[in-house]
Amino acid sequence: MFSFSYIWIFLLLPLPLVLRRFFKPYQDERSAVRTPFFDELVELSGQVPGSGSIVRNQPILRQIITAFCWVLLVVAIARPQWIEPPVVKEIPTRDLLLGIDLSGSMATEDFTSKDGNKISRLAAVKEVLDGFLERRKGDRVGLIFFGTAPFIQAPFTEDLALCRELLAEAQVGMAGPKTAFGDTIGLAINMFKESTVKDKLLIVLTDGNDTSSKVEPVKAAQIASDNDIVIHSVAVGDPEAVGEEKLDVKTLQSVATTTGGYFYRAEDRVELEKIYEKIDSLSTHDIETTSYRPRIDMYHWPLGLAVLLSLLMHGVRAGKKMNAERSTSNVQHRTKGRG
Repeated sequence: MFSFSYIWIFLLLPLPLVLRRFFKPYQDERSAVRTPFFDELVELSGQVPGSGSIVRNQPILRQIITAFCWVLLVVAIARPQWIEPPVVKEIPTRDLLLGIDLSGSMATEDFTSKDGNKISRLAAVKEVLDGFLERRKGDRVGLIFFGTAPFIQAPFTEDLALCRELLAEAQVGMAGPKTAFGDTIGLAINMFKESTVKDKLLIVLTDGNDTSSKVEPVKAAQIASDNDIVIHSVAVGDPEAVGEEKLDVKTLQSVATTTGGYFYRAEDRVELEKIYEKIDSLSTHDIETTSYRPRIDMYHWPLGLAVLLSLLMHGVRAGKKMNAERSTSNVQHRTKGRG
């Protein structure tokens, strides 16, 4: 669609006519010869003398070109634009944080891949979460990896491809051999403090019990609840394991319940995938969108045409003047030759 940014500029179109009406033409004062027989000359010539300056009329073609150039300049100043179709941009309305356990037990190969092969718990988590992240349209996503201590692998971002790449690069043990579940929740709370969106969701996946946190998981969950953060906890691995790898189901359930979330237990990849599909259906949200219409400025076209016409007009005028001077010079040269 074609439009002008400053449509009121077209009020300047009659400006040259106004100036011509209220201002005197340019005057070139010259010396005059006074003759005592002026009246006789007038009578003999039959002309009617006038007073004031003599204004030479410009050729009609030059007047048309000058007027057209003025119209083009006004059009350029009015800033013509071509408005393209609207571009819709989605505005994130939810911050989603994934806390992933990278302790040593996540290397246990008791899960099955899509191909039916035995894979580690972490490999199964990567496989499922990759598809989960791919569906996170309209969300900002962050990653926390934790073991002996938690660390931020990715702050909240709309670049889901980056999150998927960082997840694929995660390795067992890169955060230490132990499990800091409570400290992970504490770190998540600090990350959410900078968030301005309404929905704040933390999904924590672990296969062990808390062994190295400075803050108890349930106490951290109470603080998270006070900050309107919902936590879904997902337990993976053998529920009958003992020692460091033992699942603290009670704590995981308490953390989820305290914040209004849910606790899930996944003993294989298929069940893990169903859990994330269920979380996906539970945490639906409205996506806010904003749209804008790109504007392409086109003022250079009328401006360039005006400059081109002006140059052509003055070029033709200069050429005629040069030809006239050359003709006069030739005549004078011939006259001198005859003399």
